[in-house]
Amino acid sequence: MAVTSFFSVPFARFRLPDAAPLNAELRDLILAREKEGARWRNPQSNMNIPNGLFESNFELFLWPERCIQQLYEFCMNQLFSVVGEVNGYTRDRLMQLELKCHAWFHVTRRNGQFNAHNHPMASWSGVYCVQSGTSDAGESKSGVLHFQNPHQHAGMFIDPANEHMIDAYTSKGRNLVLSAGDLVLFPSWLFHEVFPFHGDDERITIAFNCWFNERDPALNRFK
Repeated sequence: MAVTSFFSVPFARFRLPDAAPLNAELRDLILAREKEGARWRNPQSNMNIPNGLFESNFELFLWPERCIQQLYEFCMNQLFSVVGEVNGYTRDRLMQLELKCHAWFHVTRRNGQFNAHNHPMASWSGVYCVQSGTSDAGESKSGVLHFQNPHQHAGMFIDPANEHMIDAYTSKGRNLVLSAGDLVLFPSWLFHEVFPFHGDDERITIAFNCWFNERDPALNRFK
């Protein structure tokens, strides 16, 4: 008998070594920008931004500050490693890809959340946790990053023969609890959300979307 996995979804999770000093710089910079309000706020959000959540504009990775550029380098290095792994690309093949991306920050306070969404015009998305925030006692799902199961019909009929299948085949969604220094990468088409945060400090994350052009060697330009 051979049991295999069809329609699998690749996830990648990394941890930035010795993240505390960089996260401290990122936190101070982000909170300072948040205080400036409209100058850095996303002016054209296509989502309903609830009370308790600040979303910046999408130019974060263009900021020249050292801490931002260090994080950008870390995130993109990990992304290229994932793209190479799941596509079977060599290093030379990866070098033919031109990266495009945008990035933003979220500062989430008590009762802040972000509803289910995906990112249609990108191939890969990522979330980096600067500060997870301290949740109230007993709030195990506070600020959890939740991914909906894309197999929409998998729960059509549940009985003892499929109710407790192993993780690779489950019809349930996935919850990720991010700690400071964690980076998660996933396909941009996958629907995800952030559950309400219940705590007295801040949950700070940086998110980004990426897409790629392929160089045409014959014309020495990008398609």
